[in-house]
Amino acid sequence: MSKFPRAGFFRRLASLVYDGLVVIAFAMLSIALYLFAIEACIAFGWLSLNGFKEISILIQDTPLLYTLRLILIVGVSVLFFGYFWSRSGQTIGMRAWRIQVQTLDGQLPSFTQASLRSLCSLLGLGNLVVLVDFKHQRALQDWLTGTQVVVLSKEENRRVYQSLD
Repeated sequence: MSKFPRAGFFRRLASLVYDGLVVIAFAMLSIALYLFAIEACIAFGWLSLNGFKEISILIQDTPLLYTLRLILIVGVSVLFFGYFWSRSGQTIGMRAWRIQVQTLDGQLPSFTQASLRSLCSLLGLGNLVVLVDFKHQRALQDWLTGTQVVVLSKEENRRVYQSLD
């Protein structure tokens, strides 16, 4: 059991806003690279516009290209959260709000556990469970993956951050 109290809904939401901006930036970069790759495939003759005027319309109307784009966007998000949660238990936004993801015994989640937690969060909507779980203050993704989000002291937050150097 952790020695720190569990984080409430509003602290989680505030960190999610920070992290959302970072994930959107990574997703935009990934989509730009994806569009560049599609353009290269067209230039090499491996792919055709098939009468479409723009690449974006081609992607939208081609199930395989559309699915690949969706997988890329979800993958970027899962990798972002999986990497940070398994490395330090904190994302950039969580560090600012002094919260950390831990297993129920106070350890960092594995990359697989953290990635699954990211998928189970349903784009952050899983945090709404915290509003009705007064006793445990755990979100849907916490219940499904055996994790918890705790509020760190200023000293512990600083120690976690400095241990990454």
